[in-house]
Amino acid sequence: MHIHILGICGTFMGGVAQLAVDAGHKVTGCDANVYPPMSDQLRGAGIELIEGFDTTQLALAPDMFVIGNAISRGNPLLEAILDKGLPYVSGPQWLAENVLQGRWVLGVAGTHGKTTTASMLAWILEDANMAPGFLIGGVPLNFGVSARLGDTPFFVIEADEYDTAFCDKRSKFVHYRPRTVVLNNLEFDHADIFSDLAAIETQFHHLVRTLPQSGLIVSNAAETSLDRVLQRGCWTPVEKFNDPAGYRVTGDDARGELVLHGPEGVIGRTRWNLSGEHNRANACAALLAARHVGVSLAHGLDALSRFVNVKRRMEVRGEVRGVTVYDDFAHHPTAIATTVAGLRRKVGKARILAVLEPRSNTMKLGTMKSQLPDSLREVNAAFCYAGNLGWDAREALAPMGERAIVEENLDRLVDQIVIAAQPGDHILVMSNGGFGGIHGKLLAALAE
Repeated sequence: MHIHILGICGTFMGGVAQLAVDAGHKVTGCDANVYPPMSDQLRGAGIELIEGFDTTQLALAPDMFVIGNAISRGNPLLEAILDKGLPYVSGPQWLAENVLQGRWVLGVAGTHGKTTTASMLAWILEDANMAPGFLIGGVPLNFGVSARLGDTPFFVIEADEYDTAFCDKRSKFVHYRPRTVVLNNLEFDHADIFSDLAAIETQFHHLVRTLPQSGLIVSNAAETSLDRVLQRGCWTPVEKFNDPAGYRVTGDDARGELVLHGPEGVIGRTRWNLSGEHNRANACAALLAARHVGVSLAHGLDALSRFVNVKRRMEVRGEVRGVTVYDDFAHHPTAIATTVAGLRRKVGKARILAVLEPRSNTMKLGTMKSQLPDSLREVNAAFCYAGNLGWDAREALAPMGERAIVEENLDRLVDQIVIAAQPGDHILVMSNGGFGGIHGKLLAALAE
């Protein structure tokens, strides 16, 4: 089959493209911005890439057009496909019908931690010689790629609640039909497509309705929103984590220790390289999900001692003159707070300078701007890039007083950070985008 993918350079659609090539399909694709590293990765897989959405691409005459959810009505190529009645399908539906069908799918859903938990789960299965396929919205450093077809029954997928495509406003995850599913947490997000938390809970219940009786739901006991979802109706066994009387993980960030507890007490312990309560919760969920496909908790715990985190999750980008620069994907106030808290426990009383780009659709709308000061309460200073924002970041961060600095110009922001930085500081950069290459700019400026 020849498929032509509209919006191919997104993380998800790029992963679909790679899986399609590995499955023996011919793949071409187009996007508005075709640039490295995704363009290099796709071309390296033998995929022809086209810049833009010109209607001349119809001459490629693929068997199927696969439409990414970044493509909206009014896109010239999409309009031509519709006018001519050509065959098209969403990315999640194509994936479900051509890759996931007949496989034991392990899905990881939730507002936060999907990428890290899915990466942990894939690695635990890999370490147990189960060689899973996977599609993850990041690059797990244990694998070095975000997607792999695999030739065993097992497939791990990051199950996103964002909508599917212009023609299908259900969440992506309803297409995946998992047998094992992790419900990590559930908060309000994606204010551009959901009116409130209840609307997201409805989508999560759509996912629950697709699960078989022989499946397993691994759900966070600390989340009342997930309890509400399950109370709407559940036909699948549920195992809880973050349960004070059941399965939970504790640890010591300074010593790099991870301790797994069960209903009868301590099950085992190991050393690992991650920190933060959120990552310990992610680990507990991954261990329980892996056990459902036959990996013992003891084996899974041992595998986590060799787990390397995901690219852009507390990734150290460099150290110059005693100042360490980190890159992290956090962009929701809860994720920002937990990321900062994890670093704080790791570095003790050392100074943390947070650098924030409110870039997600929800953050650009200003829906959660009032939560930002509290999410940054443990940092010594916060630097916010306010370029292209539709709300007043200075006003939103005013409760932080002199600890908050806001700039609309990226170069001026870098200058302010470098002036403030001292040996021993930890600069935590948080954005779900490229942030104008700020990490390299900071390291170069610090070196000067």
